[in-house]
Amino acid sequence: MTYQPVVIIGAPRSGTNILRDTICKIPGISSWPCDEINYIWRHGNLSYPSDEIPATKASSSIKKYIHKSFAYIKKKTESEIIIEKTCANSLRVPFVEAIFPNAKYIFIIRDGIDVTSSAKKRWTAKIDITYILKKVPFVPIFDLPYYAIKYLWVRLYKLISREKRLAVWGPSLNGMHQILQKYNLNEVCALQWQRCVQKSEDAFSNISSDRVFRVRYENFVNEPKKELSKILNFIGKKVDPETIDKAINDVKSEDVGKGRKILNSGEVKEIENLIKDTLQYYDYL
Repeated sequence: MTYQPVVIIGAPRSGTNILRDTICKIPGISSWPCDEINYIWRHGNLSYPSDEIPATKASSSIKKYIHKSFAYIKKKTESEIIIEKTCANSLRVPFVEAIFPNAKYIFIIRDGIDVTSSAKKRWTAKIDITYILKKVPFVPIFDLPYYAIKYLWVRLYKLISREKRLAVWGPSLNGMHQILQKYNLNEVCALQWQRCVQKSEDAFSNISSDRVFRVRYENFVNEPKKELSKILNFIGKKVDPETIDKAINDVKSEDVGKGRKILNSGEVKEIENLIKDTLQYYDYL
C-alpha cells in the first residue's frame, strides 16, 4: 500500500466534517470530494439490516473493492495520506479494521446534548440536490437502483410523518425500527450518539493505542492550532506553523454549548436521563 489510510471516527454532528476538512488543507493529505462514502463501505452488504456490520462480513471481494476505491483517490490526488470520514463507521470499527489493519484512527467526541440538537435539524432538513449529486459518482453502479428507491421512500415519508422527519437519517442502529417507534426524535438522536461512541470505545479497547488519537470537539475548536499539530504528529506529517495557521482559518467555536441553549430545560433533562451514563463517562454531565 503506497498510502496511509486515516479513518475519522465519530458520531454524526460531532465535528467530523470540520476536522476532516481542516486536515485535508494540509498538502499531501486528501479525501473524497463529497461528504461520506457509506455507499462504498456497504457495497456487498446492502441486505445487512443496519450499519453495525461485523468484521466477519469483510469478505475478500469487499476488501478488494474498498481498497480499490481508496487507491483511486490516492492516484487522483497523489497524496500519501488518505483521510476518510463516514460517521456510520463508528458502529463498525472492527469491520474497518478487518479491511485496513494498518489504519490510523482519529476518534472525535462531542457533548451528546449539542449533538442531539444539531442532529435533530438534519432529520427534518430539506433536500440538498448539490450534496446528493456530489455523492452519486461514488455509488457502486449496481447499487444505484437500491439507493434510488431508498432515497425516494425516505423523502416521501417526511410528507406523512407527524414529526415531519425523514424515514431514516444518519447511522442505522440495530433495532432502528423499534427505536423510532418507541422514542421521540430528541431521544432517537441521543441514542444514535450514545451507540456510536460506545461501539467505537469498545472497539478501540482492542486496537493498539498508538493507532488511535482521541480529540474532543470542544478542544479542537477552542485550540485548533494545538490540536491540529498533535493530529499531524500522530499521522506522521511534518508541517510548518504557517501552513497550520492557514488550515485552521475556518475553525470556529461558537457552536460549543449550543444544544443546551436551543433545547428547553425539559428536553435537556429528558435526554440527560436517557444517556446519563455515557455523558458522565465523557465528563459532559
